[in-house]
Amino acid sequence: MNCKGFLFDLDGTLVSSLPVVERAWLGVAERLNVAPQEMLDFIHGKQAITSLRHFMAGQSEEAIKKEFDRLEQIEATDTEGVEALPGAIELLNRLNELKVPWAIVTSGTIPIAHARSKAAGIPFPEVFVTAELVARGKPEPDAYLLGAERLGLAPSDCVVVEDAAAGLASGLAAGCQVIAVNAPANTPELSRVDKSLKTLQQLHVSYSDNIARIQFD
Repeated sequence: MNCKGFLFDLDGTLVSSLPVVERAWLGVAERLNVAPQEMLDFIHGKQAITSLRHFMAGQSEEAIKKEFDRLEQIEATDTEGVEALPGAIELLNRLNELKVPWAIVTSGTIPIAHARSKAAGIPFPEVFVTAELVARGKPEPDAYLLGAERLGLAPSDCVVVEDAAAGLASGLAAGCQVIAVNAPANTPELSRVDKSLKTLQQLHVSYSDNIARIQFD
């Protein structure tokens, strides 16, 4: 596979944050009287505000915003157990060494995304697309389209690396090549992606003439 740049999701792709996410959202489920598994099955890969509007349908925007602010504060300050996923730091350092353009494109907000990146010790990108920057979150294509634009590349010249169904759908809708990593075997979008990996350690990159060449174990 060849490309000119990479667009990485953060949570579940570069960073292991599942315990933090589930702790925070199980608290939301309790406050909203929603079945915990129903909550966890819905939220992954989506903007928090999207999930809250879904579960708080019929409530005022003021009430939804209040719950959002509370959730954001919890998720931005609880980083216990957050760590880089296998191969993530090595891959990003390799891209920096080769001067391959790359960005992080996350459904999280700035406070949450920056806190988790710092806690995991991953390299900080020059382009960081967060929830505040797009009107429509994943699975809509807006976030990955913006990521490609800010790298100065066409979407078709970018490879999206994602773990969640919403993110895979977003990358495909944006017209990017898509690599799934750490995605559950029952994820419907796996049949549509270009490559599915168990770990980033399987992905190797070389670079010449502004083209990144990707090989897989």
